Amino acid sequence: MTGNTILITGGTSGIGRALAEAFHDRGNRVIITGRRVSLLDEITAGRPGLAGMPLDLDNPHSLTHLVSDVRARFPELNVLFANAGISRPEDMTAEGWDVSSAQSIVETNIMGVLRVTAAFLPLLKNQPGATIMATSSNLAFIPRADFPTYCATKAFLHSWLQSLRHQLRAIPVAVLELAPPYVQTELTGDRQVSDPRAMPVAAYVAEVLQLLEAENHPGGEVLVERDRARRWAERDGRYDEIFAAMNPS
Repeated sequence: MTGNTILITGGTSGIGRALAEAFHDRGNRVIITGRRVSLLDEITAGRPGLAGMPLDLDNPHSLTHLVSDVRARFPELNVLFANAGISRPEDMTAEGWDVSSAQSIVETNIMGVLRVTAAFLPLLKNQPGATIMATSSNLAFIPRADFPTYCATKAFLHSWLQSLRHQLRAIPVAVLELAPPYVQTELTGDRQVSDPRAMPVAAYVAEVLQLLEAENHPGGEVLVERDRARRWAERDGRYDEIFAAMNPS
Protein backbone atom coordinates (compact mmCIF):
# COMPACT_ATOMS: atom_id res chain seq x y z
CA MET A 1 0.00 0.00 0.00
CA THR A 2 3.01 2.31 0.21
CA GLY A 3 6.50 2.67 -1.28
CA ASN A 4 5.44 1.53 -4.76
CA THR A 5 5.78 3.11 -8.19
CA ILE A 6 2.37 2.90 -9.84
CA LEU A 7 1.35 3.67 -13.43
CA ILE A 8 -2.36 4.36 -13.93
CA THR A 9 -3.78 4.68 -17.44
CA GLY A 10 -6.91 6.80 -17.67
CA GLY A 11 -5.78 8.60 -14.53
CA THR A 12 -7.10 12.08 -15.30
CA SER A 13 -10.72 11.57 -14.20
CA GLY A 14 -13.13 9.38 -12.28
CA ILE A 15 -11.93 6.26 -10.50
CA GLY A 16 -8.46 6.45 -12.04
CA ARG A 17 -7.78 9.95 -10.76
CA ALA A 18 -9.30 9.25 -7.33
CA LEU A 19 -7.17 6.14 -6.86
CA ALA A 20 -4.07 7.96 -8.14
CA GLU A 21 -4.51 10.67 -5.52
CA ALA A 22 -5.30 8.13 -2.79
CA PHE A 23 -2.19 6.07 -3.55
CA HIS A 24 -0.12 9.24 -3.74
CA ASP A 25 -1.41 10.28 -0.31
CA ARG A 26 -0.20 6.92 1.03
CA GLY A 27 3.39 7.53 0.03
CA ASN A 28 3.56 5.96 -3.41
CA ARG A 29 5.14 7.45 -6.50
CA VAL A 30 2.29 7.63 -9.01
CA ILE A 31 2.32 8.20 -12.77
CA ILE A 32 -0.95 9.01 -14.51
CA THR A 33 -1.55 8.98 -18.25
CA GLY A 34 -4.10 10.72 -20.44
CA ARG A 35 -4.51 12.33 -23.81
CA ARG A 36 -4.57 15.99 -22.74
CA VAL A 37 -1.19 17.35 -21.63
CA SER A 38 -2.81 20.49 -20.18
CA LEU A 39 -5.02 18.38 -17.90
CA LEU A 40 -2.08 16.23 -16.81
CA ASP A 41 -0.16 19.40 -15.92
CA GLU A 42 -3.13 20.78 -13.99
CA ILE A 43 -3.59 17.61 -11.93
CA THR A 44 0.09 17.12 -11.09
CA ALA A 45 0.95 20.78 -10.40
CA GLY A 46 0.03 20.68 -6.73
CA ARG A 47 1.24 17.16 -6.00
CA PRO A 48 5.03 16.65 -5.96
CA GLY A 49 5.75 13.02 -6.73
CA LEU A 50 2.68 12.64 -8.93
CA ALA A 51 3.82 12.58 -12.56
CA GLY A 52 1.77 12.96 -15.72
CA MET A 53 2.66 11.41 -19.07
CA PRO A 54 0.68 11.65 -22.31
CA LEU A 55 -0.78 8.47 -23.78
CA ASP A 56 -3.16 8.04 -26.72
CA LEU A 57 -4.08 4.36 -26.93
CA ASP A 58 -5.24 4.87 -30.52
CA ASN A 59 -1.66 5.71 -31.47
CA PRO A 60 0.84 2.83 -31.13
CA HIS A 61 3.76 5.27 -31.30
CA SER A 62 2.39 7.02 -28.21
CA LEU A 63 2.62 3.81 -26.17
CA THR A 64 6.13 3.10 -27.43
CA HIS A 65 7.20 6.58 -26.36
CA LEU A 66 5.57 6.14 -22.94
CA VAL A 67 7.37 2.85 -22.29
CA SER A 68 10.70 4.42 -23.23
CA ASP A 69 10.09 7.37 -20.90
CA VAL A 70 8.98 5.17 -17.99
CA ARG A 71 12.01 2.92 -18.35
CA ALA A 72 14.29 5.95 -18.27
CA ARG A 73 12.60 7.86 -15.45
CA PHE A 74 10.89 5.14 -13.38
CA PRO A 75 12.81 1.86 -13.84
CA GLU A 76 11.50 0.72 -10.43
CA LEU A 77 7.87 0.59 -11.72
CA ASN A 78 6.18 -2.32 -9.98
CA VAL A 79 2.43 -1.68 -10.32
CA LEU A 80 0.43 -1.25 -13.53
CA PHE A 81 -3.23 -0.24 -13.29
CA ALA A 82 -4.88 -0.55 -16.72
CA ASN A 83 -7.90 1.65 -16.12
CA ALA A 84 -8.59 3.51 -19.36
CA GLY A 85 -11.98 2.68 -20.85
CA ILE A 86 -14.95 4.13 -22.71
CA SER A 87 -18.67 3.37 -22.68
CA ARG A 88 -21.39 4.24 -25.19
CA PRO A 89 -24.99 3.14 -25.63
CA GLU A 90 -25.85 1.31 -28.85
CA ASP A 91 -29.25 0.78 -30.50
CA MET A 92 -28.89 -2.25 -32.72
CA THR A 93 -32.51 -1.89 -33.91
CA ALA A 94 -31.89 1.55 -35.42
CA GLU A 95 -31.85 2.14 -39.17
CA GLY A 96 -28.27 2.44 -40.32
CA TRP A 97 -26.80 0.85 -37.18
CA ASP A 98 -23.20 -0.10 -37.80
CA VAL A 99 -20.29 -1.36 -35.71
CA SER A 100 -18.11 1.76 -35.70
CA SER A 101 -18.98 2.61 -32.09
CA ALA A 102 -18.50 -1.00 -31.03
CA GLN A 103 -15.11 -1.09 -32.73
CA SER A 104 -13.94 1.98 -30.79
CA ILE A 105 -15.04 0.42 -27.50
CA VAL A 106 -13.26 -2.86 -28.28
CA GLU A 107 -10.08 -1.02 -29.29
CA THR A 108 -9.93 0.94 -26.04
CA ASN A 109 -11.38 -1.49 -23.49
CA ILE A 110 -9.80 -4.69 -24.79
CA MET A 111 -6.87 -3.95 -27.05
CA GLY A 112 -5.83 -0.96 -24.93
CA VAL A 113 -5.51 -3.17 -21.85
CA LEU A 114 -3.69 -5.91 -23.77
CA ARG A 115 -1.26 -3.50 -25.41
CA VAL A 116 -0.41 -1.70 -22.17
CA THR A 117 0.05 -5.00 -20.34
CA ALA A 118 2.28 -6.42 -23.08
CA ALA A 119 4.34 -3.22 -23.14
CA PHE A 120 5.06 -3.12 -19.41
CA LEU A 121 5.10 -6.81 -18.46
CA PRO A 122 8.83 -7.24 -19.24
CA LEU A 123 9.63 -4.46 -16.76
CA LEU A 124 7.21 -5.72 -14.10
CA LYS A 125 8.61 -9.26 -14.24
CA ASN A 126 11.87 -7.99 -12.80
CA GLN A 127 10.33 -6.21 -9.81
CA PRO A 128 9.60 -7.69 -6.39
CA GLY A 129 5.97 -7.42 -5.35
CA ALA A 130 4.78 -6.53 -8.83
CA THR A 131 1.07 -6.21 -9.54
CA ILE A 132 -1.13 -5.75 -12.58
CA MET A 133 -4.63 -4.45 -11.94
CA ALA A 134 -7.27 -3.81 -14.59
CA THR A 135 -10.72 -2.26 -14.41
CA SER A 136 -13.47 -4.66 -15.31
CA SER A 137 -17.16 -4.45 -14.30
CA ASN A 138 -19.83 -6.72 -12.95
CA LEU A 139 -21.76 -5.84 -16.09
CA ALA A 140 -19.64 -8.69 -17.42
CA PHE A 141 -22.02 -11.02 -15.58
CA ILE A 142 -25.35 -9.22 -16.08
CA PRO A 143 -25.30 -6.79 -19.01
CA ARG A 144 -27.07 -3.51 -19.44
CA ALA A 145 -28.59 -4.35 -22.80
CA ASP A 146 -28.35 -0.75 -24.02
CA PHE A 147 -24.56 -0.89 -23.58
CA PRO A 148 -23.95 -4.26 -25.29
CA THR A 149 -20.36 -3.90 -26.46
CA TYR A 150 -19.17 -2.21 -23.29
CA CYS A 151 -20.54 -5.08 -21.17
CA ALA A 152 -19.07 -7.67 -23.56
CA THR A 153 -15.61 -6.09 -23.34
CA LYS A 154 -15.74 -6.43 -19.56
CA ALA A 155 -16.70 -10.10 -19.89
CA PHE A 156 -13.65 -10.54 -22.13
CA LEU A 157 -11.40 -8.85 -19.57
CA HIS A 158 -12.71 -11.02 -16.72
CA SER A 159 -11.85 -14.18 -18.66
CA TRP A 160 -8.52 -12.86 -19.97
CA LEU A 161 -7.36 -11.73 -16.53
CA GLN A 162 -7.98 -15.23 -15.14
CA SER A 163 -5.72 -16.67 -17.82
CA LEU A 164 -3.08 -14.01 -17.25
CA ARG A 165 -3.16 -14.69 -13.50
CA HIS A 166 -2.67 -18.41 -14.08
CA GLN A 167 0.18 -17.93 -16.55
CA LEU A 168 2.02 -15.52 -14.23
CA ARG A 169 1.56 -17.65 -11.10
CA ALA A 170 5.22 -18.70 -10.93
CA ILE A 171 6.93 -15.41 -11.83
CA PRO A 172 5.25 -14.00 -9.65
CA VAL A 173 3.22 -10.98 -10.72
CA ALA A 174 -0.10 -10.57 -8.92
CA VAL A 175 -3.11 -9.96 -11.18
CA LEU A 176 -6.11 -8.16 -9.69
CA GLU A 177 -9.47 -7.31 -11.24
CA LEU A 178 -11.20 -4.14 -10.11
CA ALA A 179 -14.94 -4.50 -10.74
CA PRO A 180 -16.68 -1.21 -9.87
CA PRO A 181 -20.43 -0.91 -9.45
CA TYR A 182 -22.30 2.09 -10.87
CA VAL A 183 -20.12 4.98 -9.63
CA GLN A 184 -20.55 8.76 -9.92
CA THR A 185 -18.14 9.34 -12.81
CA GLU A 186 -18.47 10.75 -16.34
CA LEU A 187 -18.16 7.32 -17.97
CA THR A 188 -21.59 7.48 -19.60
CA GLY A 189 -22.01 11.26 -19.55
CA ASP A 190 -22.74 14.19 -17.26
CA ARG A 191 -25.84 12.65 -15.66
CA GLN A 192 -23.90 9.83 -14.08
CA VAL A 193 -21.76 12.24 -12.04
CA SER A 194 -24.74 13.40 -9.99
CA ASP A 195 -26.99 10.34 -10.23
CA PRO A 196 -28.07 9.52 -6.65
CA ARG A 197 -28.32 5.84 -7.60
CA ALA A 198 -24.57 5.77 -8.27
CA MET A 199 -21.96 5.20 -5.57
CA PRO A 200 -19.89 8.31 -4.73
CA VAL A 201 -16.33 7.99 -6.03
CA ALA A 202 -14.79 8.76 -2.63
CA ALA A 203 -16.83 6.04 -0.92
CA TYR A 204 -15.90 3.53 -3.61
CA VAL A 205 -12.17 4.31 -3.43
CA ALA A 206 -12.20 4.13 0.37
CA GLU A 207 -13.74 0.65 0.28
CA VAL A 208 -11.31 -0.50 -2.42
CA LEU A 209 -8.35 0.65 -0.32
CA GLN A 210 -9.70 -1.26 2.68
CA LEU A 211 -10.01 -4.43 0.59
CA LEU A 212 -6.50 -4.05 -0.83
CA GLU A 213 -4.96 -3.33 2.56
CA ALA A 214 -6.63 -6.41 4.06
CA GLU A 215 -5.70 -8.44 0.94
CA ASN A 216 -9.39 -9.27 0.77
CA HIS A 217 -9.70 -10.09 -2.92
CA PRO A 218 -10.48 -13.80 -3.29
CA GLY A 219 -9.74 -15.10 -6.76
CA GLY A 220 -8.05 -11.80 -7.52
CA GLU A 221 -11.36 -9.90 -7.64
CA VAL A 222 -11.57 -6.60 -5.77
CA LEU A 223 -15.32 -6.54 -5.19
CA VAL A 224 -17.12 -3.99 -3.01
CA GLU A 225 -20.16 -5.01 -1.00
CA ARG A 226 -22.54 -2.92 -3.10
CA ASP A 227 -22.09 -5.07 -6.19
CA ARG A 228 -21.90 -8.59 -4.83
CA ALA A 229 -25.53 -9.33 -5.78
CA ARG A 230 -24.81 -8.82 -9.48
CA ARG A 231 -21.52 -10.72 -9.37
CA TRP A 232 -23.13 -13.81 -7.88
CA ALA A 233 -26.65 -13.50 -9.37
CA GLU A 234 -26.44 -16.67 -11.47
CA ARG A 235 -24.99 -18.72 -8.60
CA ASP A 236 -27.72 -17.44 -6.27
CA GLY A 237 -30.56 -18.09 -8.71
CA ARG A 238 -31.35 -14.38 -9.13
CA TYR A 239 -30.07 -13.77 -12.66
CA ASP A 240 -33.46 -13.33 -14.38
CA GLU A 241 -34.75 -11.12 -11.58
CA ILE A 242 -31.76 -8.77 -11.60
CA PHE A 243 -31.51 -8.72 -15.41
CA ALA A 244 -35.17 -7.68 -15.61
CA ALA A 245 -34.64 -4.94 -13.01
CA MET A 246 -31.66 -3.59 -14.96
CA ASN A 247 -33.34 -3.94 -18.37
CA PRO A 248 -37.06 -3.16 -18.01
CA SER A 249 -39.11 -4.22 -21.02
